[in-house]
Amino acid sequence: MINHELQVRKIMDVKAPNQSTGIVNGKNSNVLNWDDVRYSWAYPKYKIMLSNFWTPFEINMGTDIKQYTQLSEAEKESFLKIIGLLALLDSIQTDYAGKVADYLTDSSLNALMIMLAQQEVIHNHSYSYVLSSLVDKTTQDKVFDFWRDEKKLRDRNDFITNGYQKFVENPTIENLLKSVVYDVILEGLFFYSGFAFFYNLARNQKMVATSTMINYINRDEQIHVDLFVKIFKEILNENPEYRTGELSDYVRNAFIKATELEIEWAKDVIGNKMNGLNMDEVESYIKFMANKRCNQLGYEKPFEGYDKNPLKWIIAYQEVDLGKSDFFEQKSRQYTKTSQANGFDDL
Repeated sequence: MINHELQVRKIMDVKAPNQSTGIVNGKNSNVLNWDDVRYSWAYPKYKIMLSNFWTPFEINMGTDIKQYTQLSEAEKESFLKIIGLLALLDSIQTDYAGKVADYLTDSSLNALMIMLAQQEVIHNHSYSYVLSSLVDKTTQDKVFDFWRDEKKLRDRNDFITNGYQKFVENPTIENLLKSVVYDVILEGLFFYSGFAFFYNLARNQKMVATSTMINYINRDEQIHVDLFVKIFKEILNENPEYRTGELSDYVRNAFIKATELEIEWAKDVIGNKMNGLNMDEVESYIKFMANKRCNQLGYEKPFEGYDKNPLKWIIAYQEVDLGKSDFFEQKSRQYTKTSQANGFDDL
């Protein structure tokens, strides 16, 4: 496979048009005019990301503070482990988005990467906000260091960071494409057993404020996945020589390995110790999500027979109408209605 090196986008190019000539290694003045952009989907995506803005301060943690002490020891342990996982991965995402942005020779896509990175910062802030509301400083620090000592967590993290690092150390078109696969795995698969844990607490009337925050994060991550899928496909459309059987095999194998790691993690933090969550169903749910994400990228589903969501109840928690009310109608908001059209899954 020909492997072109990526050229860093110039701060300004007076000889280039305002509308870019290509998604990577193209020409672009770097002047952003939303009425003159190369990709028709960029501006609608910008409006969605803008309308979904939120901050952790909007969430009242009062009830969760009282309920946290009433959780079982297994629930507390899983709660903290999953927060630790999310904190590490969203920290990585902030940096990764900036590194990708350097090589996108399109000012509108650069702007979207900056917005994405800002949303990841808010996600990380939300984890600090939740923990500072519920546990002491020593426990907070321990949670943010889980990634150093928890082997299953470390294995998952290394899987992602190694995929990203190859692109950072050797920025080529091939390595960018492969790094986007890891991004889709991180934001579209690795979070999902954790999301299911929080939504299951909420449907048992536990930790609803935290689950509201998770719902906002979930919504953002859906939009991020869709954005990177579009970037992946545009790169292939403009550089069809990379649309190879080798890349197809790479994507499929990456999702198979990622699914194995996610299932092992779910067995540790969920298992069959949570009321309302059956591990067999969670495992099927993970394979269903892997099929969904792989298919979004344009490749065959790696797991035969996992075409339907086995956790049907989760739909009510992932598709809350935020145009009318918050999670469980905690308070009025003015966010746009979530739907498939603006990035939510049709789970």
